[in-house]
Amino acid sequence: MALPKRRHSRSRRDKSRTHQKLSNPSLSVCSQCGQEKLTHRVCPYCGYYKGRQVVEIKVKEAKKK
Repeated sequence: MALPKRRHSRSRRDKSRTHQKLSNPSLSVCSQCGQEKLTHRVCPYCGYYKGRQVVEIKVKEAKKK
């Protein structure tokens, strides 16, 4: 395994790390309810995927006092 002969400076190290960043996930609009969702996944708001209902979403009830 290769080892560096000399130590790299902080600026040189950080220059090479500029490309190692995360990108924002791409979002698409749900055709059923219009909310933003991750692509190729079931909509967490209505439970639809590709125009048909896949998951039934339960509505949370408000707490009674």
